[in-house]
Amino acid sequence: MQKSRNRGLIILLAAALPTLILIIWSVVSALRLVPEYLIPAPWTLAQAMFVLIFGGNTGNYQRLYSGTFHLHALATLGRVGTGFALAVLIGIPAGVASGRNNLVATAIDPLVQAFRAVPGIAWLPLAMLWFGVGNQLAIFLIGLAAFFPVYLNTLHGMRAVPEHWLEAARMLGASRWQVATRVLLPAAMPAIETGVRMALGVSCAYVVLGESNGVTYGLGALIMDSRNLGGATLMLVGMLCMALFGCALDWCLMRLLRFVPGHRPATRQPSAVNGARA
Repeated sequence: MQKSRNRGLIILLAAALPTLILIIWSVVSALRLVPEYLIPAPWTLAQAMFVLIFGGNTGNYQRLYSGTFHLHALATLGRVGTGFALAVLIGIPAGVASGRNNLVATAIDPLVQAFRAVPGIAWLPLAMLWFGVGNQLAIFLIGLAAFFPVYLNTLHGMRAVPEHWLEAARMLGASRWQVATRVLLPAAMPAIETGVRMALGVSCAYVVLGESNGVTYGLGALIMDSRNLGGATLMLVGMLCMALFGCALDWCLMRLLRFVPGHRPATRQPSAVNGARA
């Protein structure tokens, strides 16, 4: 009974601010205090979202965007998934190696920190020269940006493991493999999970940059192309779709991380390192 009450209170608190914003937004729209082309009414946005997902005959959406949500979402999912996977596959081993071996850290960490200081937008012209426009460009930008939080949080987690834990495991007869898999990685897992979650958020942010050039389908392309309509409706629809898309991916990632050995809630980690630059 107490759990049900607490859950209900959490839901009410979570819904309070969005509900207040929606009420204020509706009042402002109804009184026409702000021009419609700057801030469309909530019902206009809902109608545009419906047309984008299910199709329909409403203004500009009839010809260009009606019923195309699944095409944009699948294209974005493919780019985010590929870039994110590359960042995880490279960032975790590199972070583990740097965190546990000073020679490796001395060799690669200064270079990583130097590249981390370069804003992501600065890579766009060079990446266009290397890869042209399209999927490869987007995947490169996503993978590059997502690599840094994975690497830095993994390194941080590895270095934060108390050395006496490892010594105690060795004194009890544990092999190197057992120390690594049963002590080191489980202890560092909260930091690694935090880095992976942050990397997924960075991937969703950078996909918009990657899809801003030469891409036909994608939620980022949808937002960029909305400039041609001369209004904010489709821009806000694309941003809302991107927000829901990111939340859904994060929810799926959190469920998958539960099956990782040594999983603990990432919110207990005392600190996190965000390695991405805008």
